[in-house]
Amino acid sequence: MNKRRPYVRPMAGWWRKNPFFVEYMIHEGTALFVAAYALILLTGLVYLSRGEAAWNVWLEGLKNPWYIAFHWLALAAVSYHTYTWFKIMPRTMPPVIVGGKRLPDMAITGGGLAVATTACLALLGLVWGIAR
Repeated sequence: MNKRRPYVRPMAGWWRKNPFFVEYMIHEGTALFVAAYALILLTGLVYLSRGEAAWNVWLEGLKNPWYIAFHWLALAAVSYHTYTWFKIMPRTMPPVIVGGKRLPDMAITGGGLAVATTACLALLGLVWGIAR
């Protein structure tokens, strides 16, 4: 039997030494805000299914300053999450060849952000038009 002890790599804080891993961990942390906001919307859907009175109670609850502050924080976190998602995308997809040259990473990231922004503005316009 071998008397040597196996090598055990230290696990605490190793990701803080590499900026790529720090950015990745922040990206993953912002996903919690995405999940929390999805739960808030799901709760609203449940209240909507219970009728107009329940829906109005839910809407009044969202006027609490703590909820408003959370929504601003969630907006910032989800915006950063979206940016980093599109920033990571060119690294994970096969190269896009246009005119015999590889499309730059920033073109793919910028294109994805432009499409996402356009879709959000179109949806906002649709909702605004329906609400009037």
